[in-house]
Amino acid sequence: MTLDFAGSARSVAVLGAGSWGTTFAKILADAATAAGTPREIRLWGRRGEVVEQVNSSHRNHQYLKDVPLPASITASTDVEDVLHGADLVVLAVPAQSLRPQLREWRHLIDPDAVVVSLMKGLELGTDARMSQVISEELGLDAGRIAVVSGPNLAMEIAREEPTASVVACADSAVAGWLARSCTAPYFRPYTTSDVVGVEIGGIVKNVIALAVGICEGKEMGDNTKASVITRGLAETSRLALALGGEAKTMAGLAGLGDLVATCSSPLSRNHTAGRLLGQGLTLEEVGQKMTQTAEGIKSGQAVHELAGKLGVEMPITAAVVAVLAGKLSVNQLGPVLLSRELKPEGDD
Repeated sequence: MTLDFAGSARSVAVLGAGSWGTTFAKILADAATAAGTPREIRLWGRRGEVVEQVNSSHRNHQYLKDVPLPASITASTDVEDVLHGADLVVLAVPAQSLRPQLREWRHLIDPDAVVVSLMKGLELGTDARMSQVISEELGLDAGRIAVVSGPNLAMEIAREEPTASVVACADSAVAGWLARSCTAPYFRPYTTSDVVGVEIGGIVKNVIALAVGICEGKEMGDNTKASVITRGLAETSRLALALGGEAKTMAGLAGLGDLVATCSSPLSRNHTAGRLLGQGLTLEEVGQKMTQTAEGIKSGQAVHELAGKLGVEMPITAAVVAVLAGKLSVNQLGPVLLSRELKPEGDD
């Protein structure tokens, strides 16, 4: 398959029928309609009832309630059928399951396809970003791997509320091709080559959102939450820069924008999980109460380990990980969050 990067995607496979995967499929469908370019969009889901809803009533009731989906989206539990002939493959599965799933799927993915990660997590054990896992398992050049991230709460986008995002890829032509493919009347992507910064912004904000959620669950005020968000951005920036990311990314949509949205909205899974922990629920009870994965719970330890390897100080992350491990109670969290030595604010 030879791709024309002057145009946009023609055949799309979206693997993962959760809220963000389904919403991104809708974006791609609406973008094609707006551009007047026919596009086949196939959605893979594990659960037969979700697939049936998408095909019969054009809804995904479990994840997007009554939001109507374009008729151009079809769904299947057969991953081979979904991937056949796709020039754009979008991955929206839980971060910790990505590697084993790619090992099952790699012979089905066209070697010339562009593969996009919607996931915001670090792999436990390897501390690998999702683009690194994709590269390792599929053997793709960095120019064929892209990341989409930003202040992208799925339900708001599904309702077609105006949203901006970031498309990151080492190849600017591929980034532009993907951006054109997902430019809908309500969804505006910007492009960058800073894949590292965009991924780290999306990963660490989940951990910071857990901290903010805990503060809210403990009925702490806006001063506390604003302080944690701001210092959380400093932590995120330190880690991103240590890995080769760019400071301007941290000040943009994939950094500050995503952090504010995730830490402030009740639609955020990580914010919700933190709030439940702050209200006294155990980690097991939080897992039972939530229908979707809060990636910060899984990735927090990996972020903490990566920071340790790089010598990056991340006290908020360390405190959240201690709470998740049962080494620190939520009652002890507040004072620990801002416990760094006294210094000028910009001396990070």
